[in-house]
Amino acid sequence: MSCTQPWQQKPESAEQMAALRGTLSSGGESLAVDCALPWVAYRITEGADGQLTALQGEGQISVRVTVEASSCAFTTYGWSRVARDASTRDGRVVIEDVATSGFDMLVYCEESTVHFVCRWRPGWRTKAAALLLRDRARLLVRAVLLQYPVMWAAGLHGRVPLHACGVVPANAGGMLIVGPSGVGKTTLVGREIAFGGQATADNLCLTDGSSVWGVVEPVRSEQGTGRTVTHGRRESPLHGRVPAVAPTAVVVLERGEQTTVRVSDPRAAARALVASTYSAGELRRYWPVHAILALGTARGEAHPPVAAMAAAICARLPCLTVRLAGIACVRLPELIAESGVAA
Repeated sequence: MSCTQPWQQKPESAEQMAALRGTLSSGGESLAVDCALPWVAYRITEGADGQLTALQGEGQISVRVTVEASSCAFTTYGWSRVARDASTRDGRVVIEDVATSGFDMLVYCEESTVHFVCRWRPGWRTKAAALLLRDRARLLVRAVLLQYPVMWAAGLHGRVPLHACGVVPANAGGMLIVGPSGVGKTTLVGREIAFGGQATADNLCLTDGSSVWGVVEPVRSEQGTGRTVTHGRRESPLHGRVPAVAPTAVVVLERGEQTTVRVSDPRAAARALVASTYSAGELRRYWPVHAILALGTARGEAHPPVAAMAAAICARLPCLTVRLAGIACVRLPELIAESGVAA
């Protein structure tokens, strides 16, 4: 077994050795990335799932992430504490070792752009955890540099994160598919795309109650063919990706002994959506980061109104609960049509 540390692993090509400047549309935000560390640039490129484009001018950038080569601590002498590892002054916030990723982060808002300046400064505990849990460390780097900035900035624009996905099957209306990790969302989304459908993502999204924007990341599933990640899954690109979907129905997925389709009470559907969001491992470390940024910058809600948004969506749209005995060869539009239950 190699003892090479994750941040010391060398990329395999000349392109992966270069620093990175690019833009990414994710979660309804326009994210600009400027990364001076080649190994971090490689992780960002992986996490962007082929969606990065060349940075040309400033444009309408709403989020800017800068990864500096410096390993010096940000100066916070005389600043006020907002948490054990976070300080603030004049609307600027510094968080040390964000979500145990190894990155210190300076965050501030300037006109219409939120800036995230990051420096790689892992402590020995973070280094040890990254050495033992390499897949986890890789996903944390992507989350902190690509996903958390987008999710927090989106909150300033009235959007909240959900553990769900927006899908538009071929010749059918858009669906907001809800369910806990492991229920089969990724498999069903992949099947709809194979039959000509589209999706915002298979896992994380942001919504304003009307539209759903996908948070860009690779698909992780047991059927993947790329890099191995957590829980025995492998990564694959998401084909048929669209930036946003306006769903016309909420579909709550369950697993059981028999396959059934029934109309769901909006309150029960909203409860499932909220529970799925808060139990998702992908978001577990995000909530304290969001709270610290809101407190330190004095902007936005201290906590995203997930429950209120879920209730509003489920009250406005028809809600169905689909219980699946298995997901082999299942297509949701056909299953719902054959059940005779109107969405």
